[in-house]
Amino acid sequence: MGRFLFVVPPLVGHVNPAVSTAATLAARGHDIAWAGHPELIRSLAGADAVVFSCGLPEGAPSRPAELKGPAAFQFLWESFLIPLADAMAPGVRAAIEAYGPDVVVTDQQAVAGALIAESLGRTWVTSATTSAELVDPLAGMPKVAAWLDGLLAELRGRIAGGSALRAGQVHGEPAGGRAGEADPRFSPHGVLAYTTRALLGPAELPDRVWLVGPSVAARPARPDDFPWAWLDASALPTVLVSLGTANTDAGARFLNTAVEALAGMADRVRAVLVDPGGLIEGPVAENILVRPHVPQLALLERLDAVVCHAGHNTVCEALWHGVPLVVAPIRDDQPIVAGQVVDAGAGVRLRFGRADAARIGAAVEAVLDPAGGHRKAAEAIGESFRAAGGSAAAATRLEAVPAMSAVTGARGA
Repeated sequence: MGRFLFVVPPLVGHVNPAVSTAATLAARGHDIAWAGHPELIRSLAGADAVVFSCGLPEGAPSRPAELKGPAAFQFLWESFLIPLADAMAPGVRAAIEAYGPDVVVTDQQAVAGALIAESLGRTWVTSATTSAELVDPLAGMPKVAAWLDGLLAELRGRIAGGSALRAGQVHGEPAGGRAGEADPRFSPHGVLAYTTRALLGPAELPDRVWLVGPSVAARPARPDDFPWAWLDASALPTVLVSLGTANTDAGARFLNTAVEALAGMADRVRAVLVDPGGLIEGPVAENILVRPHVPQLALLERLDAVVCHAGHNTVCEALWHGVPLVVAPIRDDQPIVAGQVVDAGAGVRLRFGRADAARIGAAVEAVLDPAGGHRKAAEAIGESFRAAGGSAAAATRLEAVPAMSAVTGARGA
């Protein structure tokens, strides 16, 4: 049996897919350990999870809500992901040296895992929890791409002592196959991509990118205080509105506008609105239920539409259940994911900053209309997800990694 170390950032949406894959490996008899934030990992993977603690950056500034596009991307890397890698590096190194994994599975945004594993000659695989990087979002922004390459080269020198990325490196491809040259976001040994062609579209991908489909599975139970009787009290279509847990700084206007829109549809829909930051102002109509958190996977089985920010996990979980979407992307990978949803016919896109009550209401009406075909398209994508295998397929890929010749790329053979 093998030993697998999962390196994850302190981000729920990046830990959850790994949790399901790790659980599948454990059920097959493999040993599993984690490197990251212990409290978060144990809340998602279970209290008994073996976790090697990694540091967090101190005093990380919050990202201004108005930042969008390249400015938001640069802020994310310069002010969060690079400091996170610096903070995690000592813990990742200690975890690898103490645990001795056969394979290090490192999230695409936990780049310390890739750089440290590479420097120690360990086989590592990338966990790509969003499909945005697979289509090279910086292809049309060469200056931003060069800027990021420079940041990663400096980071590699600080925490791994390796060489910089070589000039002319193709996106996602190691320049020469020797240690210290692979893009830490794209392992030369394999990339677990939690999507399928039905959503991703026709983007060209290297053979080592494995489209395993979303890793959707039951999660550790938390106290279930959701008022299920409220759902049972009406036969109206039910809509979920959620902007995730990382967008409270930007979501107040949109959420309150959604309340206004849905209140005007009281005879046609009811809505569950997730408000972890307490942003909703004043009382809401009787057809709207506001909750700080919801059991999303269980709730999706009973939904007719989802209004969201186009976060990859929320999108994939909705489509897994055949639920069409209204997507209002804010920043980062969300515009790319939103474009994929629309191109696949599974939803309607809104401009986040310009979505008024009329536009939100019309978009909800559109995805609920059977004649629009959005539900049918969502169901087709969900079928492709289940056919791809999800966590079972990801686990099978990882089991095969130690036997692959990929270790020659990591150890300079």
